[in-house]
Amino acid sequence: MTAIPPPGAKKLGLVIDLDTCVGCHACAVNCKEWNTSGHSAPLPDFDAYQAKPQGVWFNRVHSYEAGEGCDSRTVYFPRSCLHCEEPACVTVCPTGASYKRAEDGIVLVNPDTCIGCKLCSWACPYGAREFDEDAGVMKKCTLCIDRIYNTNIPEEDRVPACVSTCPAQARHFGDLGDPDSAVSRLVAERGGYDLMPELGYKPVNKYLPPRERPRYSGLAEAPVESVANPLLRWIDRALSR
Repeated sequence: MTAIPPPGAKKLGLVIDLDTCVGCHACAVNCKEWNTSGHSAPLPDFDAYQAKPQGVWFNRVHSYEAGEGCDSRTVYFPRSCLHCEEPACVTVCPTGASYKRAEDGIVLVNPDTCIGCKLCSWACPYGAREFDEDAGVMKKCTLCIDRIYNTNIPEEDRVPACVSTCPAQARHFGDLGDPDSAVSRLVAERGGYDLMPELGYKPVNKYLPPRERPRYSGLAEAPVESVANPLLRWIDRALSR
């Protein structure tokens, strides 16, 4: 079993706004493009144009229908590693290949010591681990450490690839360990949500719930009950199956 270092003050992560995500998959595509030649390169694909394509993707976007009738809406749910404060994937790793960095809280995999046993993927309740069949090792989101710390690119571009490409600005990056950071304030203002908080893994990444939408009946307008909490509970159940 691998020990988790004491949590540091810095906790880099993502805040994803489910209210503004349009499900365009730009985050997934740009993540794939950057990382297939980056820190965890390559990210292979198998039978990409066949009936059952497979491959390594660090970002995946799911679609859910929430509510009923006039109150229904489609909500897009991007999913990737949440860089938990208490990551189960790290504690089960028999070789120490999966580890959490004390200096910024990012969870990574060392491909030189990973044996591809897949214990981390079984332990992760969020489905965030990917197995590279070519290399025989596990891979995952790195928060683009080769971008965010790269002094050779402009400072404004030192964000994860998924954040840099989002056309709806639904993805935000920053230090969630700093209560005064822009992302922490956004979480506080919008009621940012931990995915499956009851499991106790304390994900660093947060989700912002969909806002209430007005319902129109002729010329009358009335507020409708928020779908945010029921939707997120449904997603929790779907991922835990």
